[in-house]
Amino acid sequence: MKTHLTVGLVQQQLAPSRAENLSISIEGIREAHGQGAKLVLLQELHTGPYFCQTEDTRHFDLAEPIPGSSTEQLGRIAAELDIVIVASLFEHRAPGLYHNTAVVIETNGTIAGRYRKMHIPDDPGFYEKFYFTPGDLGFTPIATSVGKLGILICWDQWYPEAARLMAMNGAELLLYPTAIGWDPSDDNAEQQRQQDAWITIQRSHAIANGLPVLSCNRCGHEPDPSAQGLGIQFWGRSFICGPQGELLCSADDEPQILVTTIDKARTEQVRRIWPYFRDRRIDAFQDLTRRYGNE
Repeated sequence: MKTHLTVGLVQQQLAPSRAENLSISIEGIREAHGQGAKLVLLQELHTGPYFCQTEDTRHFDLAEPIPGSSTEQLGRIAAELDIVIVASLFEHRAPGLYHNTAVVIETNGTIAGRYRKMHIPDDPGFYEKFYFTPGDLGFTPIATSVGKLGILICWDQWYPEAARLMAMNGAELLLYPTAIGWDPSDDNAEQQRQQDAWITIQRSHAIANGLPVLSCNRCGHEPDPSAQGLGIQFWGRSFICGPQGELLCSADDEPQILVTTIDKARTEQVRRIWPYFRDRRIDAFQDLTRRYGNE
């Protein structure tokens, strides 16, 4: 069985139009493919701005159906290049019903599956609860020709339960399309703490589950559409790590294509020496379904 898989990430900066953003994504996919990638992950909501900085019903016009124009364009590229693509889209599911959705496109251009973001934040600059209905597809890996993909989106990346359930359900890789950055008013020390925490939590999911992790983040400054705030400086820093959390490659804060080869067989090797799944006390975990404590 072939265990080595070359994977790529496309870290990009916002362009003026949807067509330009999608074109940059596709150019990045082609570049990653040229370096041997058979799986490419795109960043969160890669076809347009991060509109959740403010609450404005006009932004719902950015949503699109799935399948739709973006999946059709990306499907043609996937089929042409014989590559699996993970795209992140603002899904218009029905009138008044919208999701933050990752779509997996197979090498023949068809949709292999989708994941709808489960954890929806509502913080200054990240007013996602106004736009996105929480996901209803659960933590189910998507089977593809390159393996079972455990896809989670941005705010999901802070929850060890989400990564664990994907791993328990057979995920061979964990993939996180992301849009995270700094409030420009925070001082340098606070900004560094936040970035370090973001990297650390995702590397910990790799370690705790014995799985490679791919994390693809936006980069560049995006102004607040309402002009009430300072906007967000997306920090980039996309990375790929192995099943012991070891960094295989990482980006800086500029647009960048990352490509590396992972060995999926290492999951078996790592889990033999760190048998977390064997030693889990599932008989004592019932309280995890509580909101807090024993109240």
